[in-house]
Amino acid sequence: MRSSQVVREQQRAYQQALLTNLRKELTARDVPAVLIVTEDGRPALDVTDSRCRSRRIFVHLPFCWFYWGDQHDERVSFLRLPDAADRITQAARDGWREGEQGELGIDLSKIVDAYRP
Repeated sequence: MRSSQVVREQQRAYQQALLTNLRKELTARDVPAVLIVTEDGRPALDVTDSRCRSRRIFVHLPFCWFYWGDQHDERVSFLRLPDAADRITQAARDGWREGEQGELGIDLSKIVDAYRP
């Protein structure tokens, strides 16, 4: 097995562990959350808001975020899990924003390339 494949598998396992812990926190706050794996293999939580609309919460490891869209108020640090769960609980109770869920698209390789000589 190639080392890059091993790293990706370890990252997915870590993402799944973070989401599992978040699910426990959300469930304790009466927020429905189901751990899933998306079609492209990413672990996510399927979380239902107060209007019975669903959003997927993903993990962005480089920035230590849980995120559920592409807006600034649709991400929270996973470093303090209870605070993250509180923020997501409030967002779900307020209701997810209208429209399709945006995808956070940060390509770190472009940032690295910008600083190469």
